[in-house]
Amino acid sequence: MNKATKAAVTEICSQYGNDRGNMMDILRAVQERLGGIYGETIDIIAESVSAPRVEVESTASFYSFLSGKPTGEVVIRLCNDVIDKMYRVDRVAAAFSEELGIGFGETTADGKITLEWTPCIGMCDQAPAALVNDEVMTRLSTDHARDIVASLKSGREYYKLPHELGDGNNAHKLVHSMVVNHIRRPGAVIFADFQPGAGLANALGMTPVEVIRCMKIARLRGRGGAGFPTGLKWEFTHTADGERKFVICNADEGEPGTFKDRVILTERADLLFEGMTIAGYAVGSDAGVLYLRGEYTYLRRHLERILGERREAGLLGENVRGKKGFDFDIRIQMGAGAYICGEETALISSCEGLRGDPKNRPPFPAQKGFLGEPTVVNNVETLCCAARIMEKGAAWFSQFGTKGSAGTKLLSVCGDCDRPGVYEVNFGTKLSEVLEMAEAADPAAVQVSGPSGEMVAPGDFDRAISFDDLATGGSIMVFNSKRDLLGIVAEFMDFFIDESCGYCTPCRVGNVLLKERLDKIRSGQGCPEDLDYLQALGETVKTASRCGLGQTSPNPILTTLANFRQLYEALVKPATGELLATFDLESALSEAKAIAQHD
Repeated sequence: MNKATKAAVTEICSQYGNDRGNMMDILRAVQERLGGIYGETIDIIAESVSAPRVEVESTASFYSFLSGKPTGEVVIRLCNDVIDKMYRVDRVAAAFSEELGIGFGETTADGKITLEWTPCIGMCDQAPAALVNDEVMTRLSTDHARDIVASLKSGREYYKLPHELGDGNNAHKLVHSMVVNHIRRPGAVIFADFQPGAGLANALGMTPVEVIRCMKIARLRGRGGAGFPTGLKWEFTHTADGERKFVICNADEGEPGTFKDRVILTERADLLFEGMTIAGYAVGSDAGVLYLRGEYTYLRRHLERILGERREAGLLGENVRGKKGFDFDIRIQMGAGAYICGEETALISSCEGLRGDPKNRPPFPAQKGFLGEPTVVNNVETLCCAARIMEKGAAWFSQFGTKGSAGTKLLSVCGDCDRPGVYEVNFGTKLSEVLEMAEAADPAAVQVSGPSGEMVAPGDFDRAISFDDLATGGSIMVFNSKRDLLGIVAEFMDFFIDESCGYCTPCRVGNVLLKERLDKIRSGQGCPEDLDYLQALGETVKTASRCGLGQTSPNPILTTLANFRQLYEALVKPATGELLATFDLESALSEAKAIAQHD
């Protein structure tokens, strides 16, 4: 390693206080400066932060945006999720590959441009999409791909690539993005007019216990999909023993088909930070962390601006809004490309500068979370709702929705529809109504809550969006009658196999076995017994897996077995004779024939 490289790594570590807790920031900075984290760079980082080398290398190798080999000055990450493939991302990929003269996973001979695939980047409403370093490029065509490569080859900086600006804050100079919000249906809670500080003022006029009681009276439940009562989670953290307490906002919106948090972060960041501050007051915390997925790096400067404005207005910092003794501030922790970090304990691990491995529960984060202290983890939409409840009142909030599901829900709708985008609907709204709003002309199946959710058949389109019926974190993917639904299931299983942290055997091995048996059926070599095998193994993986990823990863197969069984039954056939349907006699004898030189 040359002296300049060593000096650069040492400088970066020093910039972050040589603190191993800042490992994610250090690794991201080294990746950005040097184009990779490998060889002696790992030794220097380990020595600087007093961490075992294996820990540094393990963390660096865990995240997809960090590379163990040199990458180009510009990395083009083309999204290859199901929706992008529906919109012919394969053609865009071919254009990029042809113009660059390289395949995916390769770097140009001059070392300047790397081409990679990446999972969902939160742009399914404007696919095909890609990240060019941190710059988001949407609605790509083959011509766009060629223009991008030509611009980069001409020496133009990646952030100066030509594009039209999007709407709202996307056009702000600190964002300067072509992303479009696509707010199709604003509701009364999230996208209504907001006066910063109003909800916080009401909260600070109460005791923390009274604030928590308001959340309970409003019947606010977590918007991430599981629906755990927010007031109860805050209460557990409030009453837990600990020297410090923390509030973490989960903005790692990695579920394919979901992008509503992206729009909140763009247009309602003030509301989110207000909700985090109220949560901090309720649980007795002085520190909040916004965990922002690496794919949304382009929003960071905008979010830092909002935080700065809130500090200047006395809404963050010491004695928040004049409340003596209530000191609370928020920092942004960047992720680096890992779906598993959407799971709250994996997210906490990442915040601590470690691999995004889930932690064993109990203890739960409310008892022992970030840095071993009581921690409340809520997602973006939940905290926005909390701020609205303190502004408008619990009774106002609970008038929306149903008895078991109060308030509104943001839905990210994409796929085979004419109006993809974000819809804020009251809980209790029927799925058929959502499809009508989105102008889905020929819906044959709807994937509710992303791959980890449920694929719903037309006969169930009158089911309601609610915790008691169709619970969802927000993703609604629409597929028309021309789509190969079992092919889509196979794509979802590939996604889970790739994103599994690999810690536990049921998830690491079970999902591979599920995918192999699904492939066998799709190839026409399956028998009826294979359906029983899929059902039994899927249930085992759900039951025995360590975290939420494994516990929901079999859902693409299990829910289609339940709701679209005819698709499987049409492909399987009983075995004939004594040979298995998968046994190819000619293939089995081919090697022996060659050795014996006998036909």
